[in-house]
Amino acid sequence: MCLAVPLKLIEIDGKSAVGEAMGMRRKLRVDFIENPRLGEYVMVHAGFAIEKLSEAQALEDIGAWEEVRDALSDC
Repeated sequence: MCLAVPLKLIEIDGKSAVGEAMGMRRKLRVDFIENPRLGEYVMVHAGFAIEKLSEAQALEDIGAWEEVRDALSDC
């Protein structure tokens, strides 16, 4: 199974970028995103940003990931 995660773009250098969410940073590619900008949220799958997200949608998705993390930490 493959999962995509929402990340906020905090660095962009050509087609390479760094995204951040929940205290983690990941290198990614933005080849498939038109005109990526710092501060935008993107859905990342297999190291590639595959779509832009609204801030509201990204924060909702991040909240769901945090619920999963918190539930697993209770195990």
